[in-house]
Amino acid sequence: MFEIRVICDPADADRVTAALTTAFAIGDARRYPTRDGKRTRLYLAADHHPAPKDWPTPEQAYASAPSINSEIGWTACTLATAECFTELDREFYLRKAALLDRIALLDEPAGTDGDATDTAFAAAVYLLDIDQPGVICDPRAYVRQQYARLHDQ
Repeated sequence: MFEIRVICDPADADRVTAALTTAFAIGDARRYPTRDGKRTRLYLAADHHPAPKDWPTPEQAYASAPSINSEIGWTACTLATAECFTELDREFYLRKAALLDRIALLDEPAGTDGDATDTAFAAAVYLLDIDQPGVICDPRAYVRQQYARLHDQ
C-alpha cells in the first residue's frame, strides 16, 4: 500500500480521483486547500489492483509448455539463425520471458530471490514495454497470461 498526493484545480479533483480509481484500488480521498487557497491537495491511500481471477497460475499457464530444455534450445536456435540486428517478433520475447519465469519459479520455492528472479522480471517488463497493454499488474503474471493465451489459440 502507498499514498498518492495530487495538487490540482478544485474543479478537477473529482476527475483526478476517478482517473486514479481506474489505475489503483484507492480509499476515500482526503481534500485540503493549498496554502494559497487556489488549489486542492488530494491524499489517497492506494494499492495495485489484484490480478484478475481469470489470470492463470504458473501451473495453468505452463501446463502444455514444452520442457525447459526444449525452450532453451528453441531460444538459442532462434538467436543463432537470426542475422545481426534483426528485430525479433513478439512471440520470441514472450517465449523467452516465459522460459525465464519458469526457471525463476524453480528457485523461488527454496527461498532464493536472486539472478533468475531478477532476469525473469526484466524480461517480463520488456514484454510489457513491447505490448503497452495499459494495465498495471505484476509483469510476470502478465507473461503467464499471455503465454496461456498463445497456447489456447
